[in-house]
Amino acid sequence: MNLLGLLFIFCARVLDVSLSTLRLLLLVKGKRLKAASIGFCEVSVYLVALSKVLQGGINSPWQVIAYAGGFATGNFIGSLLEERLVSGYALVEVIADGTPQALEAAELLRRAGFGTTVLRGEGRAGPRYILKIVCKRQEVDTVADVASQYGFIFISDVRNVWGGHFRIKHK
Repeated sequence: MNLLGLLFIFCARVLDVSLSTLRLLLLVKGKRLKAASIGFCEVSVYLVALSKVLQGGINSPWQVIAYAGGFATGNFIGSLLEERLVSGYALVEVIADGTPQALEAAELLRRAGFGTTVLRGEGRAGPRYILKIVCKRQEVDTVADVASQYGFIFISDVRNVWGGHFRIKHK
């Protein structure tokens, strides 16, 4: 197989795997029609790439490398596209000890412009404060940097958000 054929296989796999990543993310967000449309394109590209590989049999390790390399690169590019194209929100929850010092995290986050709700809870070792912060996914690292010294953090994707207080970016 010539170099152009190998490049075609590689690029087709990059495209179809990137589309696959976007399709799955849209499904998770409940955007079924868009996901179905992308799925149609994804499978079409996949079939063309696969038929090119199987045309005349796999007679070169370069075909396997082009196919597998396109798959790996498509995963990487798909994740980059997801970060830039699929905006969304995350719920950051901080389980902090029940001391007044733990409330410092809530105040620091509020001063940074993040709406922060504090709940009282009970853990195995006694009282706890639970800080709940809904933020843009791109801001999760900022929130985690502030809150990490105060307790256990976990992050969940949020499907939809209505109302609330969100940080305003200053120009």
